[in-house]
Amino acid sequence: MDKAYEPAKYEADIYRMWEESGAFKPADRGSGIADRRSDKAAKPDIRPTSPESPFCIIMPPPNANGDLHTGHAMYTVEDILIRYHRMLGQPTLWLPGADHAGIETQVVYERLLEKEGKSRFDLGRERFYADVMAFTQKNRVNMENQLRSLGFSCDWSRMKFTLDPDIIAIVYETFKRLHDDGLIYRGNRIVNWCPRCRSGFADIEIKHREQIDPLYYIKYGPFVLATVRPETKFADTAIAVHPQDERYRKYVGKEIEADGLLGKFSLKVIADTHVNPAFGTGVVKVTPAHDPNDWEIGLRHNLEVKAAIGTDGRLTALCGKYAGMPVDEARAQVSRDLEERGLIDHIDMNYKHAVAVHDRCGTAIEPLVTEQWWLKVRPLVAPAIAAVKNGDIKIIPKRFEKVYVNWLENLRDWNISRQDWWGMRIPVYYNASGDDGKLPYLITADETEAQAYYGQGNYEPETDIFDTWFSSSQWPFATLMATGDFDRFYPTSVMETGRDILFLWVTRMVMLGLYRTGEVPFKNVYLHGMVNDAHGQKMSKSKGNVINPLDFTAKYGTDALRLALVIGITPGNDGALGEKKVEGYRNFCNKLWNVARFVLGAVASSEETEANPEKLTPHSPLPATLSLPDKWLLHKLSQANASITKDLDSYRFSDAGQAAYSLLWNDFADWYLEASKSDLNLPVLVYALETILKLTHPFAPFVTETIWQNIPWQQTNLITEHWPNTQHRFAREYHQFEKLQEIINQIRGLKADLKLSQPVLLYKQSSLIEQNAALIKRLAGTGEIKRVEQGRGLALGSRQDEAWLDIDAATVKAYLGSLQAKRASQREYLAKLDNQLSNRSFVKSAPKAVIADTKDRLEQARGVLAKLDEQIRVIEQA
Repeated sequence: MDKAYEPAKYEADIYRMWEESGAFKPADRGSGIADRRSDKAAKPDIRPTSPESPFCIIMPPPNANGDLHTGHAMYTVEDILIRYHRMLGQPTLWLPGADHAGIETQVVYERLLEKEGKSRFDLGRERFYADVMAFTQKNRVNMENQLRSLGFSCDWSRMKFTLDPDIIAIVYETFKRLHDDGLIYRGNRIVNWCPRCRSGFADIEIKHREQIDPLYYIKYGPFVLATVRPETKFADTAIAVHPQDERYRKYVGKEIEADGLLGKFSLKVIADTHVNPAFGTGVVKVTPAHDPNDWEIGLRHNLEVKAAIGTDGRLTALCGKYAGMPVDEARAQVSRDLEERGLIDHIDMNYKHAVAVHDRCGTAIEPLVTEQWWLKVRPLVAPAIAAVKNGDIKIIPKRFEKVYVNWLENLRDWNISRQDWWGMRIPVYYNASGDDGKLPYLITADETEAQAYYGQGNYEPETDIFDTWFSSSQWPFATLMATGDFDRFYPTSVMETGRDILFLWVTRMVMLGLYRTGEVPFKNVYLHGMVNDAHGQKMSKSKGNVINPLDFTAKYGTDALRLALVIGITPGNDGALGEKKVEGYRNFCNKLWNVARFVLGAVASSEETEANPEKLTPHSPLPATLSLPDKWLLHKLSQANASITKDLDSYRFSDAGQAAYSLLWNDFADWYLEASKSDLNLPVLVYALETILKLTHPFAPFVTETIWQNIPWQQTNLITEHWPNTQHRFAREYHQFEKLQEIINQIRGLKADLKLSQPVLLYKQSSLIEQNAALIKRLAGTGEIKRVEQGRGLALGSRQDEAWLDIDAATVKAYLGSLQAKRASQREYLAKLDNQLSNRSFVKSAPKAVIADTKDRLEQARGVLAKLDEQIRVIEQA
């Protein structure tokens, strides 16, 4: 092995070896499993796994419109699960994909066109679609290579794109079935319209930003009412008040006449509980075509719908001389004209309110009534809720199950059509023949069918496309149907994704998966939080804190990034990622490399190996004679094996990763190797190294596989090795060694505090100390170790062994005084932290990262104080 581990030197070759070996492909039904189980006699740590328990994850397809970001790097969680279940011996499939990403990709490409002084309208629909397709295909190649560089072990032979013809055919079939079942309809309803994108969008695709605008108090006959949108007054169809508002009860049901900019007009006064009597004057104008709440009022009261704003974001002919003006310009002009006519009572210039904007392009949304394709969701919601309540689907963390259910219970019909130019065209042809005896439209992907039914020139194709969430909501079953893996791998095992798309995607996958297949699309949903910067701040270009994960992998290696993304980050919660954290896990990879070099070097230089090289194999039986450190390590390996396995089965990736880290660094390197250097047990060393490599492989695949390939006797790849199932139990010896560690740690601490060189260790009656005196002397750096009838000096905390450092009384007294001073200081510090967290103002206003850090420091302070209390108690009672 090279002296140092250089990730860039090995990673590409290791990945190529994995892929070319076929390791990423699921084993054929039954193949490989029987062979592994037949080895059970020779390899007692093999865990038999039924070939009838396949494991499958469908990768949430990254958008094929740019480079990967830290959110995509969280696929690490999926890769950990895939590698773990592959090592368990299950047929394991991780199916990768890429998303055309609809409007998001369209916006990205339109911005590129803008730099050339062009727009999509200059290209036309067909040319624009073809150019964007070429753009995404080019990005796909780059994106797939970036996914490879992060070590993701997915089966690239099954790669799917959301606009692959076979995927489109499956989505079309679902659409037709829904329509035939009466769940799809076309109708005029209010939608969130983006004037820039010229398309309608769902509520969950909209963001809200706070801004300050003028609030105009306008005279409407006998009323004065407040509005931020005077330009929509031309489409008002009623005046509304609250039914219980005594001020206006006499007007309810009557018509009022008012002066307007286009002449006098009349409006009926209605009573509706939606009206807030405390807002403005308690009177509101009702504009059903341009406000979602007014739309609902209009439905309840059968109000006329008139459009003052068109799909181009300009005022319509309904608005007279203002027709053709953009909304912002019209608002300013209308308000000036109202003032000149004396129709404005007053203006509040500092009205703060939330404005809806399109989350992709940032344009202010215009609520408009347009004709769209709608999906009736109520029949689909009940089974989706039952799937979670009955336990068919488990959501991790569990608290999101309630969020999932609450959202579905309030879900309204879903607008599944978009007027964008990039995406999956809705398979509909309209009747343009004028023949009322024929269907108004025909659902078919085949134009020849429309031609045969309507006649040449007598039909028009639908230009709307599907909402990308409609097509991607069919991703689990559509991909597996397309690859021929449906019967074997559906339902899938886990859907791992960000908590922010629980509503956008997860709920909809469950609804359509159950509808189309009769089964849930996945059995478990694992939600991760946002990956923030090192200070817990959300990454954004404006803050300049965006992290490119590939920058970290180039500098520190892929495994370091993977470990940093997993350890310390819990399900559903945001995590912090900074360079120092990644650098720290690079040090872990180096530690693993150096430990492996030591072990393999010890094997190579041993007399036994030189004389009989065939004797030392990866599965040599452990010797009958084992030292105390040997038995402690074997017990520790079994403990770690069990805990890591349990944590992975329970989706506690941070705990599992931390356990693997601690096993290598603390237990094997810091303790066992130091304790056994004078008397190396090569079979135990080899067994421990190989077990640690296997347990660490899912988290740090590159460095572990590289080491494995450097083990001379290994003829396999680590990626397809068996997951260990060590069953070594030496409880008594384990506790004995733990006791020795306690004694050694205390001596080390006292030596550092008192600046001692080689203090004498005294003990009364301790077979543990007596039998391990040489080990204590070497690891703790003591001088002579003597048995005495009566102890003296500084008592250690291990009262049952009655041990002391032979130190004079004056030094002991001074040390006790310093401990008492530290305790007093620590108590003050603890009280300060406690007061901070008890301060409601601090908890409410401080960033989450600061609060979390304060809580961590509080727990650490409590631990330090408990340790000081114990140290003082032991000395005072001696």
